[in-house]
Amino acid sequence: MGYIFSSRVRYSEIGADRKLTLPGVLDYFQDCCTFQSESIGQGMGPLEARHRAWVLSAWQVEVKRYPSLGEEIQTETMPYEFRAFFGMRNFLMRTKEGELLAYANSCWVNVNSETGKPEKLTQEDMEGYVVEKKLEMDYASRKIALPEKMDELLPFTIQSHHLDTHHHVNNCQYVRMAIDCLPEDFGVIGKLRVEYKKQALLGDVFYPSIGRMQDKTYIAFFPDKPQENLRKEEPYAIVEVGKAHNC
Repeated sequence: MGYIFSSRVRYSEIGADRKLTLPGVLDYFQDCCTFQSESIGQGMGPLEARHRAWVLSAWQVEVKRYPSLGEEIQTETMPYEFRAFFGMRNFLMRTKEGELLAYANSCWVNVNSETGKPEKLTQEDMEGYVVEKKLEMDYASRKIALPEKMDELLPFTIQSHHLDTHHHVNNCQYVRMAIDCLPEDFGVIGKLRVEYKKQALLGDVFYPSIGRMQDKTYIAFFPDKPQENLRKEEPYAIVEVGKAHNC
C-alpha cells in the first residue's frame, strides 16, 4: 500500500456538471505525492536545500467516473521505480467505499534546480520512499507522436497565474489550456496522456495547434509560428485526449 489521503469533492473543484474536473483529478494526484514527500522529509524545503526538484515528464491517466460534489474520496500514490534520474509513480482515486474512479502512471525527472539539467539519483534522493508493486494497466509510451495535419489556433501569452513554485508553468495548467482548445461539443474526457518537453516561463507566447488521429485529439503548444508547415522548435508540451465511454 502506498501513501493515501482522504478528502471530499469541493464546490471549487467541480465543473458545470457538478462533478470533479479532469484538472481536479490531476491536482489530487499531484497533491498526494507532494504530501507523501513532505511526510518523509523529502518535501520542498529539503529539496531546495539540496538544489533539487522533481519535474513531471509524462502523464497517462484513465478516468472511469468523475466523482460528484460532496463525495468522499481517497487518493493514493505508489512509487514503483527509481533509475538514473527518473522516478516512476502510479496513482489511484477511489470512493470511500472502494469504487475505482481513476488511475494513472507518471514519470518524473530529478533536476538540479541551479542548472535546470537532470541529476542522477543518489541514495539521499530516494531516502524514505518505499518502492511498491507496479500497477496493472496498459502502459503507453512517454513519447507522443503528432498527426501530420494540425490546425493552428490563436496564440496567447503565459500569465503569472499559470506558474507554480518553480516559477514555470505548472503541469496541470497545460491540461487546462488544452481543454480550452477543444470544441464545446467534444464530450467527456476519459483518457489523457501528456508529454512535457520544455519549461515555459512568464511572458512566453504559446502557439497552439490541434489535430486528430484515429480516435484521439492532440493539442501541442509551440514556442513559434509555423514556417511553410514546419516548426523551428519542438513544443513545450503535447496533450492527447480521448473521449470517455461511461463517465
